[in-house]
Amino acid sequence: MLNVSHTTVSRSLNDSPLISKETKDRVKEIAKEHNYHPNVNARSLVLSKSYNIGLFFSTLKTGTTANFFLNSVRGVISVVKGRYTLAVEPIDVLTDFKQISARNFDGIAVMSQSPNDDEFIAHVIREKIPLVVMNREVIGQKVTTVLSDDLAGAYQITKYMIEQGHKDIAIIEGKPEFRTTYKRKQGFINAHIDAGIEFNEGYSFKGKYDLESGYNAMQQILDLKEWPTAVFCSNDEMALGAMKAIKQREISMPDTFSIAGFDDMGFTAYLTPALTTVLRPVEEMSKEGAQILLSKIEGETMENLGIINLDAKLIVRDSVKKIN
Repeated sequence: MLNVSHTTVSRSLNDSPLISKETKDRVKEIAKEHNYHPNVNARSLVLSKSYNIGLFFSTLKTGTTANFFLNSVRGVISVVKGRYTLAVEPIDVLTDFKQISARNFDGIAVMSQSPNDDEFIAHVIREKIPLVVMNREVIGQKVTTVLSDDLAGAYQITKYMIEQGHKDIAIIEGKPEFRTTYKRKQGFINAHIDAGIEFNEGYSFKGKYDLESGYNAMQQILDLKEWPTAVFCSNDEMALGAMKAIKQREISMPDTFSIAGFDDMGFTAYLTPALTTVLRPVEEMSKEGAQILLSKIEGETMENLGIINLDAKLIVRDSVKKIN
């Protein structure tokens, strides 16, 4: 109809920079008028591509909050939409890795939370599937990794609480097998060391990154003979659970207990008191990872870029009180 080649039509519909804007506009206009869509299956056969990208989480059970999941998926989709189909899967339910092949996936992004993912990551590398890992440093493998600097974020918020006069600060930790749990506790402890304050290990309580574990850990804190003046919760969901436990006992916040969280989930600014927390750039992390993955898939770069650290940011609100 336009007296151009099949290649020109294909490149125009894929926004190739090799085709002029005028030609692309003409091709797209005709395609729209005639409700024309490329046959993805045929294109996959010709190009030996699946047009599938996998986004794999360590788990979709306890520890993967709805907000973390949503921001991860939203960040990747914002980059790959219209170009690739996104398949979202948990690693911990896979009985084997037979379906994880270059035939089924053009690229894989792993939102890794646990060292248990290392076997899966090694398999993807052996299969020579373009790969990027987000959220956790992988030991012993050469892979591009995009991280949020959780250690620095936990350090910032603990330093802030200490500057507000708090010397007795409890911590509610996350799941022990998650790397983020270690990083956040280490940042918490480092802030104590730099301030010359000894951390009381009796003020360390286990959590699972969910509401219930935050609530239960706070109940344990409230049963202590000597209370801390502040509590750092390793994520916002546990902070919300902790705040419920405090309110149930009719104890004032932040007058008696100051509370801090981590992640800056959507609801934190609307709590009473509004939660002081750390903004963890999950969506930005997943966008960055997806852009790097596309560059690998499309041959722009195949080299591993090492570790890319994104800054976490302290968000000061009302839940931490200044004391003498």
